[in-house]
Amino acid sequence: MAESFSQSSFLHPRYWSAWLSIALMRLGAWLPWSLKLWLGKGIGLLAWRFAKRRRHITETNLRLAFPELNEPRHAALVKRTFIANGLGILETATGWCRDPEHLRHRVTFKGEEHMHRALAQGKGALIVGIHFSTLDLGGALHSLFFPADVVYRPHDNALFERFMTRARSRIFGQAIDRRDLRGLVRRIKAGRAVWYSPDQDFGRDASVFAPFFGIEASTVKLTAKIARMTGAPVMPLIFHRNPDDRSYTLEYLPALEGFPTNDEVADATRVNAVIEAAIRRHPEQYLWLHRRFKTRPEGEPGFY
Repeated sequence: MAESFSQSSFLHPRYWSAWLSIALMRLGAWLPWSLKLWLGKGIGLLAWRFAKRRRHITETNLRLAFPELNEPRHAALVKRTFIANGLGILETATGWCRDPEHLRHRVTFKGEEHMHRALAQGKGALIVGIHFSTLDLGGALHSLFFPADVVYRPHDNALFERFMTRARSRIFGQAIDRRDLRGLVRRIKAGRAVWYSPDQDFGRDASVFAPFFGIEASTVKLTAKIARMTGAPVMPLIFHRNPDDRSYTLEYLPALEGFPTNDEVADATRVNAVIEAAIRRHPEQYLWLHRRFKTRPEGEPGFY
């Protein structure tokens, strides 16, 4: 949980931008759905036009991941990715600031039997989440069906960190700092399901190189380590925005069988393959704006 701060400490000018962001998110969460769509698409298009650094990263990622696309199709996917992530800002606001019950009519949940079967073992569960633009709204919708904790990265701004952690703690049972491995393991051993997203580049020390869209990608070893330490089933969770932009589908796949093994690269490769298959269903909804292929094997030049 975020450290407790006196209210007066947040009046300092360094927090003014965070106050504005929080106010806008609270406002955006209560807008009519049609206005959310219009605003989210507008934010995405503005970022596509003016956020040149993020656009370069996205263009590079998509060229690496989908080399078969010709230039017009590649450019169209880049644009759709920014629009999807613009929508994701309003979806995040909704997930953090509204009771998810008001969205129950917008969600279809598939594969619930897989999670029920996993939890019946009494060993908790490790949920493999994915950094789709719908990530935080997906967590809110998931809470309508299954309770879970979540692993998260603390925000650098103390005020926004407190806002974000309190919001996620409403949705999830407990928000666990990603550096708190003991706390994570303790919750799983207590029979909890914990949502964990292993699809970002956390550097060389915590990772092995495993293929992801045909690229040797720095992939965290922690998924297999947690499964080994707890004996918990590893549950892939897919969630996406439907084509109407007004409804969502969440789907559990069966628990990974025979996982983990004694081969760190094989385990990381298997997790990446599950994530890649989910992304290929709706590639524009993935967070291609981050440098997924930042860390390279020794001697290889960087992509960005």
